[in-house]
Amino acid sequence: MKLMLKAVTIASAIIATPALAEHWTLSPEGSHLAYGTIKKDTVGEVNSFTNLSGHVSPDGKAEIEIDLSSVETNIDIRNERMIEHVFRNAGTATLTAQIDMDEVKALAVGQTAVVDVEAALSLIGTDVEFDTEMFVLRVSEKSVMVSTNDMVFLSTEDAGVNAGVDKLMELASLPGITRTVPITARLFFKMDEQKADAGTAAPVEVAAVAAVEGDIKAGKKVYRKCKACHQIKEGKNGVGPSLYGIVGASAAQADGFKYSDALKSSGIVWDVETLTTFLADPKGTLPGNKMQFAGLKKDEDITNVIAYLQSESEG
Repeated sequence: MKLMLKAVTIASAIIATPALAEHWTLSPEGSHLAYGTIKKDTVGEVNSFTNLSGHVSPDGKAEIEIDLSSVETNIDIRNERMIEHVFRNAGTATLTAQIDMDEVKALAVGQTAVVDVEAALSLIGTDVEFDTEMFVLRVSEKSVMVSTNDMVFLSTEDAGVNAGVDKLMELASLPGITRTVPITARLFFKMDEQKADAGTAAPVEVAAVAAVEGDIKAGKKVYRKCKACHQIKEGKNGVGPSLYGIVGASAAQADGFKYSDALKSSGIVWDVETLTTFLADPKGTLPGNKMQFAGLKKDEDITNVIAYLQSESEG
């Protein structure tokens, strides 16, 4: 599922330069979307979707539809159970993405690029936002391949399918099925000559300058070390509290999160100075807090990730 997400994000990256300012259509013959599961702790399985469609417009907007009824688990009854209980007969899931036009250079045939992209998966009434790195290859003048650069993981809880997985366990008398799903994707796109537009790509909007001086793009990469526990979406807590609006906020203020007594009584205001000190040595700075991360060792990484957190909170 989140695997689908990654695929779409790459797709939009392909078209985001003047040299690639065309309409592109997904070629299902060369595309592949797969995810893995582990049952009973030791049994690994790979499933896929065999029916994909989509396109990318000249301004870098990508939309891909995944036919959920085309799920292939290699066992007919399991396919039927996935469609009924996990996907709830929804029919399709939709992936949409938009990338920063500056992220992709004009690619000549045979050239590659690794780009950061952001996307959203709409699945049975639940929207899951996602960002990752995608690998882009210009195969020919009229074809491009995009693929996941690293493995993607999707939480079944975030995707809203936990109840369906519970039902699968019940029907198959299984003691457990993993709730974090690894996903990979390979998507081929071909230029749609009927819609080809010789014009240049839409201009890139200039992002507002963050109050915290730092490299926001580099900070986004540093933030990957935090993503296992923290989200930046407002009101969305994970293992750790949401970091939305953290710069300038008082400590222990995220609604719905159970903080340690040490943090609740700290009186800290998370300005640049306190965040810098804390991120370098969380345990040493505030003994008794629950954060398990050892800290960031490079000053520039700390500055950059603070700038990124602030920029995300400001939208």
